[in-house]
Amino acid sequence: MSEKTLEKTYEPKAVEKRWSEFWLASSYSTPKLDTKKPRFSMVIPPPNITGALHLGHALNSTIQDILARYKRMKGFEVLWLPGIDHAGIATQNVVEKQLAAEGIDRHKLGRDAFVERVWKWKAASGGTIINQLKRLGASCDWTRLRFTMDDGLSRAVREVFTRLYGEGLIYRGDYIINWCPRCHTALSDLEVEFTETDGSLWYMEYPLKEPAGGLKFLTVATTRPETMLGDTAVAVNPADERYKALIGKKILLPLINREIPVVGDDTVSIEFGTGAVKITPAHDFNDFEVSKRHGLAAVKVMDENAVMNENAGAYMGLDRYKARKKIVEDLTAMGFLKKTDKYKLMLGECYRCSTVVEPTLSKQWFVKVAPLAAPAIKAVEDGRTRFVPKGWENTYFDWMRNIRDWCISRQIWWGHRIPAWHCAGCAHVTVAAQDPVKCGKCGGKNIVQDSDVLDTWFSSALWPFSTLGWPDKTKELALFYPTAVLSTSFDIIFFWVARMMMMGLKFMGDVPFKDVYIHALIRDAQGQKMSKSKGNVIDPLVMMENYGTDAFRFTLTALAAQGRDIRLAEERIAGYRNFCNKLWNLARFTLMNLEGDATLVIRLEDANNMKIDESPLNAADKWILEKKNLCVREVDEAIGTYRFDEAARVLYRFVWHELCDWYVELIKLDLRGEHGPERKYTAASVLVHVFRDALKMLHPFMPFITEELTSYLPGAGESIMTEAYPEAGKPYAAEAAVMEDLMDVVRAVRNLRTEMNVAQDVKTDCVCFSGDKVLRDSLVKGEEYIKLLAKVKNLVVKESGDRPKDSVTAVAGGQEGRASVEIFIPLAELVDVEAESKRLQKELDKLVAEYEGVGKRLSNEAFVGKAPKEVVEKEKARLTALLEKKTKLQEGLDRIRSIKK
Repeated sequence: MSEKTLEKTYEPKAVEKRWSEFWLASSYSTPKLDTKKPRFSMVIPPPNITGALHLGHALNSTIQDILARYKRMKGFEVLWLPGIDHAGIATQNVVEKQLAAEGIDRHKLGRDAFVERVWKWKAASGGTIINQLKRLGASCDWTRLRFTMDDGLSRAVREVFTRLYGEGLIYRGDYIINWCPRCHTALSDLEVEFTETDGSLWYMEYPLKEPAGGLKFLTVATTRPETMLGDTAVAVNPADERYKALIGKKILLPLINREIPVVGDDTVSIEFGTGAVKITPAHDFNDFEVSKRHGLAAVKVMDENAVMNENAGAYMGLDRYKARKKIVEDLTAMGFLKKTDKYKLMLGECYRCSTVVEPTLSKQWFVKVAPLAAPAIKAVEDGRTRFVPKGWENTYFDWMRNIRDWCISRQIWWGHRIPAWHCAGCAHVTVAAQDPVKCGKCGGKNIVQDSDVLDTWFSSALWPFSTLGWPDKTKELALFYPTAVLSTSFDIIFFWVARMMMMGLKFMGDVPFKDVYIHALIRDAQGQKMSKSKGNVIDPLVMMENYGTDAFRFTLTALAAQGRDIRLAEERIAGYRNFCNKLWNLARFTLMNLEGDATLVIRLEDANNMKIDESPLNAADKWILEKKNLCVREVDEAIGTYRFDEAARVLYRFVWHELCDWYVELIKLDLRGEHGPERKYTAASVLVHVFRDALKMLHPFMPFITEELTSYLPGAGESIMTEAYPEAGKPYAAEAAVMEDLMDVVRAVRNLRTEMNVAQDVKTDCVCFSGDKVLRDSLVKGEEYIKLLAKVKNLVVKESGDRPKDSVTAVAGGQEGRASVEIFIPLAELVDVEAESKRLQKELDKLVAEYEGVGKRLSNEAFVGKAPKEVVEKEKARLTALLEKKTKLQEGLDRIRSIKK
């Protein structure tokens, strides 16, 4: 046992700093490669190098740390591999802003100097979030910290690109892509965020070159009039009787008078709009597909800044929105604008800078994903990888079964540069894992590397195997791939999970992880999404500073129910800080009862890690040991099924309500030595044993305080991290049931005393009737416990009899097939029955009035229909609470009135 003295109050900062430094200096989190143990591995979803710890990081890292610490204590060789993502666009934006503040333009600085500047920024500021994860207690193997642009991962990226290109699964071609005019780069479909916006729908009349089918004009509608300058056709459905005769005819495009054809295409809806649609292949995804089917030209009318180019004629040089305004004015003046309607549209914005993206035709690099997606779909269908909760599989399938080719090139400077070299002599493209010195076709040496970099998610897709040394056949790969579980959020199922599945199966021949656990989304206490504009963001670093990391971690875990968003309020974190205090006080109580008894401490030091001696155990000891057995089994089951909230609930109940509220109270006389030294030793040994096991079970959830408190207990080793996780011991179910009977009586007496407002320092008599002899015998044997805990002066246990005069009554037991007992407490001499009756009636009348007022409000359809949803829900909860309180008050009043009778 430690010779130090445990501080009177728990101060998290000092404890966390001490143990964090201790863990980082140790090798507990670094797995041995010559292990014979079963293996368990995870890769951390690498946070962006630009990032700071937010609630999502904190929740996910806590969940992973629970699994890592739990599995280590369960005897597994655990690898939890950390890392950081280079975050191409985000990082480039940060450094560009720094340069702008210094009056420097990156284009003038040049590519090499800019990239060097980013590396310097990374060295100075890139480790912020890693330090914050360490503060959270994340027990990663920090000796293996990886970065998506370190040498090993860069080698893996080039190897994958080269192999996919060689198999025809990476290609370069003209294709319609999402373009950000601010970031000057292509974006994948997933990098575009859509918001519903109020817009307009302009109806324009396009004149036919020669009237046909009784028509002189075709009316088309658009939300982007500026793109009409790039129209190369109007499409109609060949089955549409209105326009069948026009197919093959020519139209004169308003404003620039270009001849364009009318084409028939089955994808055009006859019912929607006018049934005729303008086709702009260079600026619309659907139109691009139509153009390929009909061999139409593609005319780009905007440049990379979304400014109208030379193909826009008189509108050249205008910003897209200024061009829109001018075009609408000109169409109106020339009589081509038929009408304008208000229209709700989904507007796509860049996920990084929120600029409205512009679909545009561009030469880009793509991954042909359909051949890669098919095995990844089958792997989930076959159960080789499963999603938890299972419902997320449908989200995965929906996207994977409708997947489009992945645009992987980005027009920025920070990232993995595409390993392709263009020959100035023959225009051949040489793709190679190593920098070539000459063209792979003509042998010319005038070759230039492609200026684009790869989408950040390309390197992230290789994370589970590239971090373990691939393409080399390393021992780490053999031991720890595939990983056991990936814990992540639902919003990157497409960005990351699906792509890791495709790449893992392609290059490793196996899934990258067995389970994908999708954790909850954290909202504020009212269920609203957190945002800076709403002012409802909870900063995890502030919460850790104010309440301690363990309280913060335990709160997140306790609220993390599967399939349900977390509603987080600071008050909840403060509440679990009280749980930390409870643990601290329990440790102080335990140690206080060992102080000054050197013989007792020596015996506990020797026997602590041995099995409890069964012979001297009494009913209370066996009850707490059985409760511990149940706790071990329930926590094992909950963690094994990713029900972390259930595990936290079980542990909280066991420590607070069973160990502290009951067992500690039951053995206080024993620990004071009132039943002799041997009984004191037995009670102390059971308390230390159970408390120590409770700390072990809590350790994955609350690592700092459990490490600290364990170090003070008899038999403490170097670290709780190296201790074996508790196992369920010998069952004591029958003995525990006996104690439950006694506890039922104690609870019933306590409730009656509370309801009847009996003073705390007053003892009452208690009469118990039960027809069950075994139960009566148990109550007699447990008389000392009942008297101690229920403040009973005289206890009478009988089979039956007359109800004692002026008594209140309750029934205890009877659950789960157990016998029941009728309890009577005479109160006439202890309570002013008349005054108490009046007090309760007054309180009840007030409560009834409040209850009826809330009920009336909720029955008002106008209130329910107009009030915010959270206000209505709050009122409903209030009504339920009032009803519960009203019922209890009525029961108390009925009891007091039964005495008066």
